[in-house]
Amino acid sequence: MSPAAEIEIEKGGNRRSAARLAAVQALYEMDMVDADADAVLEEFLSKRWGGVDSSGQSDAKTPEISDALAAYLDDDEEAASVEDAPMVEPDREWLGDLVHGVAANRDELDALIAPALSGKWTLDRLETLIRVILRAATFELNSKPSVPAGVIINEYLDVAHAFFEGPETGLVNGVLDKLAQDLRS
Repeated sequence: MSPAAEIEIEKGGNRRSAARLAAVQALYEMDMVDADADAVLEEFLSKRWGGVDSSGQSDAKTPEISDALAAYLDDDEEAASVEDAPMVEPDREWLGDLVHGVAANRDELDALIAPALSGKWTLDRLETLIRVILRAATFELNSKPSVPAGVIINEYLDVAHAFFEGPETGLVNGVLDKLAQDLRS
């Protein structure tokens, strides 16, 4: 993972960008530990971004990355540098919509993604992190027509770049481009 890429998303992004990144982290955790969407969202919103105070304002604090994601990174120095970076608080409604939407429509999303994979690639062969990035992006492409396809693709490419420095981002780009053509034409 490139901490510089993640920090760039956080500082230059907006609340929806932060929600997309948090959704991918939550979906990754859900896949790795077979957790419920509501439980993961509650943990994300309370532990990572604080609760809501009596006036309805966010009691935001510096978030922590998920234990499952920290294990994926498997690099204490790198994980610590990401944890110490200030993050934009995600749009909580967008985050909840993404996580619940992907969880509720997982099989349908997988059925949309599978034909967009090339050659010998199957969903089962993809790394979990790539799979959840593709699911979240596919959910947005399929259910958020007001968001331009190019914006969705760029946002999830930024998320992929935050975790990968190799050919994985090219795979994400190719699959999302094909899905955008199929779903938005």
